[in-house]
Formats: sequence, C-alpha cells, structure tokens
Amino acid sequence: MLASAVFYLGISVAMFGSGLVFKPIKRLRVSTRRRALAIAAAGLILAVVALGLPVFESRASQPTTRLDAFMPVWHFRERHTIRIAAPPPQVFDAIRRVRADEIQLFRTLTWIRRGGRRAPPSILNPGDREPIIDVATRSGFVRLADDGDRELVIGTVVVAPPGTRGTLTQEVFQQSLPPGFALASMNFLVTGDGAGGSCVSTETRVFANSGPARRRFAAYWRVIYPGSAIIRRMWLRAIARRATSAAQ
Repeated sequence: MLASAVFYLGISVAMFGSGLVFKPIKRLRVSTRRRALAIAAAGLILAVVALGLPVFESRASQPTTRLDAFMPVWHFRERHTIRIAAPPPQVFDAIRRVRADEIQLFRTLTWIRRGGRRAPPSILNPGDREPIIDVATRSGFVRLADDGDRELVIGTVVVAPPGTRGTLTQEVFQQSLPPGFALASMNFLVTGDGAGGSCVSTETRVFANSGPARRRFAAYWRVIYPGSAIIRRMWLRAIARRATSAAQ
C-alpha cells in the first residue's frame, strides 16, 4: 500500500535525521545539528502527510464471491494468495482448524498491536488451544458465510460512533448504518487448481461510511498494514502446513 510505504519512509528519514543530531556526518553533507534536525523534521512531515492522504472508493464490478455480496464497496483492501498441494476439502478443514500458535510471528505482531497490554481472549490474544476462527467469532466477529469447501467470510465493526450499542449480526453488513461506522470483512476462498491441489486467497476489505470514519481508520490502517500483511501471509502458510500434513 503506497500510503503505508510513504509513512514508513518518513519515519525512517526522521529516525535517520535524529541519529545525525547526535553525530553529524560530513561526507553525507550533514555537518551540523541544524541540518540533521531539518532532515528529522522533513521525515516527520512526510509521515504525517502520508497518514492524511485521501482515501478512494473501490467497487466489485462483477460480484463473484460471498465477500463481494457482503462488501461490494470498500475503501481499504489487502489480498494474499498461496497454492497448496492438497484438495479443497482438506484445505478448508485446515482453515477452520488452524490455531494462532501455528502462525509464525502472530503472537509477536499482535502483542505489538495491543501495545503489550494484557487482554481477554480475542483475535489479538487467541491462546493456543482453539482454532483462531472460533476465537474470532466468539469475540467481536460474526460469521457471514461458510460455503462448504469454497469460501469462509467473517466480519466485524472497526469504527463506531461513541456510545454505540447493539448485537453484531449479518444484517449489519446488509443495511444502511448511521454515519460514523467502518466495517471490515475478511474471507478465505479456495478453488481447485485442476491438478489435485488448491489455490487459496485471503482478502480483507474495510468500508467506512463517513469522512471522519475514513480518516480515522486510514491513519490506523497505514500504520498497521505491514504487520497485517505479514500475519496474513503467515496464516496462509500455516494453513498449507496443516493441510499438506493431513493429506500425507
């Protein structure tokens, strides 16, 4: 994601400039602390600008998945794919059963995201004994679709107006909500590759129904995007390991 890359470029420049404040390097044409401070300030400005870059709407032109049905329009998106040498039923079983302790770096990255704070069982603190999908749907997510051996979709509310109360159901994703909400949906889609294996994708979409909600979530998304992408790639690899070991 370009905005996230610009944000982390700005942070890197700011850190580099801050280091030069303590030890200017003449061969880099940074011979004074004033120049180093200017570099650090430029980096911080770049990072702030990246967080405030405009957000654009995208739309599924020809809906083909259950994710398209529940979230045909979105403002934020990431998608990752993997090929697995196991048939779709085996892969789908692995999707339902994989645990957080099977996903490399999951604990580290979710610990960072929650700021090292203790938390009740949730997607950010799922434990080792239960499938991560089960933990998610018991702690803030709702199962939107579970189509046999093809597609699983879950969803949650990521931004809501202050004081919002209510039960999260499928209907929340199929009706107009008051301004101030941002909804997130995530799927796993499995298709046969024609050679006894499977093509698996996971896609996350977020739709925000007002300007303030989009700006609020945009800043968050641009900060956490690299970690989010790593988790999803490692998640797919964990599914592959479980599916292929079960197929042997």
